[in-house]
Amino acid sequence: MSASEIRSLARSLLDLCKMRKLMVATAESCTGGLVCAALVDIPGSSAVVASGFITYSNEAKHDLLGVSSETLATFGAVSKEAAIGMAKGALKKGKADLAVSVTGIAGPGGATPGKPVGLVHFAAAARDGRVITREKRFGAIGRTAVRTRSVVEALKLLTELARGPARSAKAVKRPAPAAGRLRPRAARKPRQTAGTRRRTSRP
Repeated sequence: MSASEIRSLARSLLDLCKMRKLMVATAESCTGGLVCAALVDIPGSSAVVASGFITYSNEAKHDLLGVSSETLATFGAVSKEAAIGMAKGALKKGKADLAVSVTGIAGPGGATPGKPVGLVHFAAAARDGRVITREKRFGAIGRTAVRTRSVVEALKLLTELARGPARSAKAVKRPAPAAGRLRPRAARKPRQTAGTRRRTSRP
């Protein structure tokens, strides 16, 4: 995705957040602030962007965002669990309505068994309790490309959350019959007669 397309995506997100009066925070590791930079590059972004956290080290994730040491030790910094902790921490400490986090391995080094270069975890959290997570395996496409694609994914995730919760399908109500509409008559039951009455002539 080109720089102009990223700018268009960021502008659309800002417009949506302005309309809904939502403030946004970012928590970034491998993107190093590129998501926040894409937003604040748009004039008027101060009405939407509350704060941005660059937490490259595990210590920063713990100290600045409150990601638990147990989470980092058990699952690692590049994990869904760490991404969720980062997003929730940015939401709380950044005093925002929405927050997105990015943590991954941009390369060319840093890969570990089960976690290849190009693996990136995302999470977005809303103040109403909604949380969305996503995992992308971009592959060894180059450090710059991984980071750029991560910015796009983070902006899309924020946009998805900013649109609000999915509405459940409402039960379809049958329209009431019109006032002048004829209703089908109930079938009449045949009369049962005990016998034939005799006619008597009057005198």
